[in-house]
Amino acid sequence: MKLLRSLLFAATALISSQTLAETTLTIATVNNPDMIVMQNYSSKFEEETGIKLKWLVLEENVLRQRVTTDIATKGGQFDIITIGMYETPIWGKAGWLVPLDDMPDGYDIDDVLPSVRDGLSSDGKIYSLPFYAESTLTFYRTDLFKKAGLTMPEKPTWTQIADFAAKLNDKANGFYGLCIRGQPGWGENMAIVGLMGNVWGGQLFNPDWTSGYNSDAFKSAVKFYVDAGNKFGPPGMVGNGFNENLALMSSGKCAMWIDASVAAGFLYDTKRSQIADKVGFAQAPIESWNKGNGWLWAWALGIPSSSTHSGEAKKFVEWATSKDYIKMIGKEEGWVTVPPGTRKSTYESADYQTAAPFAKPTLVAIEEADPVNTTHNKKPYVGITFATIPEMQAIGNFTAQQVAAALTGKMSVDEALDAAAANSDRTMKKAGYIK
Repeated sequence: MKLLRSLLFAATALISSQTLAETTLTIATVNNPDMIVMQNYSSKFEEETGIKLKWLVLEENVLRQRVTTDIATKGGQFDIITIGMYETPIWGKAGWLVPLDDMPDGYDIDDVLPSVRDGLSSDGKIYSLPFYAESTLTFYRTDLFKKAGLTMPEKPTWTQIADFAAKLNDKANGFYGLCIRGQPGWGENMAIVGLMGNVWGGQLFNPDWTSGYNSDAFKSAVKFYVDAGNKFGPPGMVGNGFNENLALMSSGKCAMWIDASVAAGFLYDTKRSQIADKVGFAQAPIESWNKGNGWLWAWALGIPSSSTHSGEAKKFVEWATSKDYIKMIGKEEGWVTVPPGTRKSTYESADYQTAAPFAKPTLVAIEEADPVNTTHNKKPYVGITFATIPEMQAIGNFTAQQVAAALTGKMSVDEALDAAAANSDRTMKKAGYIK
């Protein structure tokens, strides 16, 4: 009998091993630098587990479109998807994602920063795990500021940013006073525009869910954005998202850049940046209102409920978002480039603190980003640059196109935001928010 049990156990183990070896997980992810690093190191996971990985790496707007379509239709194309704090709670509540609140003790979920963990949860269950998290920082050239006798405040205003840009701008020689996102998308140009709307005293929706886009505050913010972009930004700014601006800044083409705090690790890395010893960091700009100046976001890994390999997918999600992965990247790539913003232990690490002078301002920005208490006036939604409602993606994308049209001079800012507000109100009435 013992021999029979042993043979059965060996056969079961062999079948299990063969099943894992034959499993291929399809992963959809964004073409940001940290994700490319993850893909490069994923062969280690394949070697350890026998599970094969198939990657689909897409530009941010395309990724969102492909993933949203697949998960809403239960297409089952992907086993692991890269999503954020907008999609996760909505899709988790809808039952479209596998809950991830049963990770092994060694994963140490309590080590994940509370605000990040909460942003990826719904009804007390976590539905995606953060690969990296971010807020917003102001990056600037310390050498040029020193040469011009300028001092960057710890938390500048947008008016100060424009004054600095005017003094440092040299467009005739291909050098730009200010680089910011212009590419249309609810998570691209509207990420910056949303912050600007907040600090000018505006908001996305009024308490009765009517649009805030056509408010005086929001229009003032977008007029400033369009004016500053055209005066101090590069030509073709409407085509520039995060990656394009990262390339401009790291190659020494920008005096200042306001964008995701995750960029700090790449700007400070001598292997990837020409200005690694010339870059400074400040908090994102404020203006007449001092909240809502920095977003709270995480690129996280989730598992669609339609995946037929959720068990194997959990193994990869655990591997890629673990303490051990961060330590591996620190050892192999340098601590300055580890995925930031997710774990307390990263910010307690002496190695990281020594390598990353931006660690403290990044943590401050993340901890100060408050999705609830954001705007000057009362608001009905949770979120900083977006409202966490299903209708926001379509509303944001339509508005993004209108803002891009204003940036390129195809319509005035007033026309653009009046059209955006009218579209928003139609959508919200149809959805039953506006009575």
